[in-house]
Amino acid sequence: MEDTGQTWTDVDKLSEMDTNIKTKTLHPGLHQLTEDPLFMERKQLPDDTSCTQLCDCRRQQGHGRCGVAVVRVSGPASATALKCMAGLKRNLPPPRTALLRSITDPKGKEVLDRGLVLWFPGPHSFTGEDSVELHIHGGTAVVTAVLQALGSMSGMRPAEAGEFTRRAFQAGKLDLTEVEGLADLIHAETEAQRRQALRQMSGELGQLYQNWSHRLKQCLAHVEAFIDFSEDELIEDGILSQVDTSVYSLLTEMDQHLKDQRKGERLRSGVQVVIAGATNAGKSSLLNTLCQRPAAIVSPVAGTTRDVVETALDIGGFPVLLSDTAGLRNSPDAIEREGVRRARERLDQADLTLVVVDCVELPRDPRQAAAHLKEHLNSVLPTREQRQADRCLVVLNKTDLLPEGERQQLDREVRQVSGLPPVCLISCHTTEGLQLFLTQLQSNLKTLCGNPQSDAPTLTQARHTASPPQCT
Repeated sequence: MEDTGQTWTDVDKLSEMDTNIKTKTLHPGLHQLTEDPLFMERKQLPDDTSCTQLCDCRRQQGHGRCGVAVVRVSGPASATALKCMAGLKRNLPPPRTALLRSITDPKGKEVLDRGLVLWFPGPHSFTGEDSVELHIHGGTAVVTAVLQALGSMSGMRPAEAGEFTRRAFQAGKLDLTEVEGLADLIHAETEAQRRQALRQMSGELGQLYQNWSHRLKQCLAHVEAFIDFSEDELIEDGILSQVDTSVYSLLTEMDQHLKDQRKGERLRSGVQVVIAGATNAGKSSLLNTLCQRPAAIVSPVAGTTRDVVETALDIGGFPVLLSDTAGLRNSPDAIEREGVRRARERLDQADLTLVVVDCVELPRDPRQAAAHLKEHLNSVLPTREQRQADRCLVVLNKTDLLPEGERQQLDREVRQVSGLPPVCLISCHTTEGLQLFLTQLQSNLKTLCGNPQSDAPTLTQARHTASPPQCT
């Protein structure tokens, strides 16, 4: 069972211990680890105490009842805790075998619950230490009673946030990149995030870095051997040329790896998608259509949206942070000018921009409409980088207000204009063209994030970008 990072939930006080316990997530416990070098030296655990952790079905945002809660114990006192809590007088149960037992208070011998107990002797456990799992009913009273009973035993203490994973790391069960992958897997909210985190947790990124380390050490050994033994003619000819070729090849690989254009980081934290355009183009309507709920106020009054409205979405398995912004125009209103400034600021931070245009406002002649569209795009996105095909989509909204023939002709004309990013014709009112727009949007997201299944291991942390150059 993987580490959820939720420790000692719903406990106010432990018997014989004056400790206030709060629910914590895995990430705070990993902050110190992620500040260390890429190949961090593993150190021995500073104490010989056993720690206890509660992993249950409840969401971390709040507490409540659940069917099953899992209490885990890791450390040298695990076997004693299992015997006392499960009423085992002699032998421990077979490793990794579930046993149905009455869970009792070791002091008062009161039966607290009836559930499954499992024994994981070290080093064949998640932490590498002796470990125990108690699968009990998830009611608040049951969980509290079991945790208090464990807390009353000598040598037991509550686990710190992420401590089970830290012990696994220090025992050599996981390397640092696998720990980061585990944290990302626990917090993954979309299918693509899950796939990327699972690949990293399986060790692919760590294996790549270890391969680089091995090749560098091999080159270093050849150079040192040449220095020490070249005069004895014990070194084959051309060894320095081989080293030079190997180092150059390795540097090329590292350079290509580092130039992933933030694909892994983007997938991990979410793609910043910004909806921009003139007032009354239908930006807020597009946001509501994609959210499938009234996330933003929609009205025929120009300038209704004054501030940035942000929502998180899962589009085709990719995490998206979608932002609706104020309409771009010159205004005497100080509040609206501030909204426009914030919109421009958000555009500078965008990974992908959806430029929404009211197609009714375009010139009736399709060729003039295409030229007007290109000019409008340059005013919304002034830099060429922002207008690249993978970073921008033009959305022609309100197509339901155009005659069928005029709509088809406009569609054909804009697709023939060079220098324009992909153009989608939709109607937020009737949802016509929405599916084609979503297909194009998913294609752009895949380009920005990559394919977490087939692409090479990606950089998911800023540390991954900073550490390899320091190693060379």
